[in-house]
Amino acid sequence: MGCAVACVAARCGLNYQKGLRLFSRAQNAWTRGYYCGEVVQALRNAGFRYRYDPYDHDAHHRFLSRVGTIIFIDPDRSYPVGHYLLRVPEGWMNSWVNCPRILPVQAAVQRKRIGKTSFIIYEAE
Repeated sequence: MGCAVACVAARCGLNYQKGLRLFSRAQNAWTRGYYCGEVVQALRNAGFRYRYDPYDHDAHHRFLSRVGTIIFIDPDRSYPVGHYLLRVPEGWMNSWVNCPRILPVQAAVQRKRIGKTSFIIYEAE
């Protein structure tokens, strides 16, 4: 459940441990995960201005191509509690591409986004 931390750390150019320090409750990375508002606050702690909304295609599709956008996908068979992905120049950074295997967790960049986007976290204009 550390996908939110991985996305924030990558967006900020930090390693995972330094990214984790941006969150007020580090233990949530291993227990319940993080809500979008907590991700936005962590990004604010790093000096970024982000906001989040429930994803609406008409209102938000233009943000999907912007590097630094983070999406939360609905729970599904592959990601039973949902999952965060980060937009990077090459596609979408997936911090746990081999979910649910734990050893070893593998990250990858995927050309297409996966799952059904339920929330979007994007830089404020």
